[in-house]
Amino acid sequence: MASSLSFTLSFPNRTLAGPRSPKCDLAPGFGHGGLAIRSDRRSLVRGAAAAGVGGVRVPVVERKEERPIVVVDNYDSFTYNLCQYMGALGASFEVYRNDEITVEEMRRKNPRGILISPGPGAPKDSGISLQTVLELGPYIPLFGVCMGLQCIGEAFGGKVVRSPSGVVHGKSSPVYYDEKLTDTVFNGLPNPFTAARYHSLVVEKDSFPGDMLEITAWTEDGLIMGARHKKYKHIQGVQFHPESVITSEGLMMVHNFIKQIESLEASKSCH
Repeated sequence: MASSLSFTLSFPNRTLAGPRSPKCDLAPGFGHGGLAIRSDRRSLVRGAAAAGVGGVRVPVVERKEERPIVVVDNYDSFTYNLCQYMGALGASFEVYRNDEITVEEMRRKNPRGILISPGPGAPKDSGISLQTVLELGPYIPLFGVCMGLQCIGEAFGGKVVRSPSGVVHGKSSPVYYDEKLTDTVFNGLPNPFTAARYHSLVVEKDSFPGDMLEITAWTEDGLIMGARHKKYKHIQGVQFHPESVITSEGLMMVHNFIKQIESLEASKSCH
């Protein structure tokens, strides 16, 4: 059995708002290649590469230069694991910390999609993330991870509260999803699947804004692990960490997010 692969990516200070060297823990079988860094902006762009998890390969198509997926980094090193997955799937992306770009600047970039990363604290600590969900989410495919899901919940009227199950850090949990819902990041996954959880907060179930959002995934004890907007179905998020080696199907979830972007682009080109 292949062992997990860990390595450290070091980025020049000019490419990021800080000198962190985030650790990327890749799942077994994950394909990786060179990481290209644009020196003219604080962004990371990765070319197409073959990708797979646990010996299961996800097809990747070489693409011409395209608009990027913009990643809002909520000061969390997990952000770069997510970027590594997107890059291996052939997607171009740019990373901006939550206080170094405005929503209007992001709008002018005309991104293909937006990914809101995990991060410490609560949605109120997430810089432009809440505003991004409300102002750009209706028009641009948006995927929120951990705090990103909490931002989606709070933006549309939900409450983010202390988890009744307490703090979890690196906990492996079975997660169940609603197979009746189509076009979610869970398409084609086993049900349940194993997910990595690192959180103390959750979107509260009792005050969940069911008129705006729908629950897509949950734990055995009923905690919300996924949700999406009812009208703007391309706004969705997960409470767990797809990019952790503990999560069995994380790469496929990111693949599904990119496929949703492509499907929306295809539908627009037909009109």
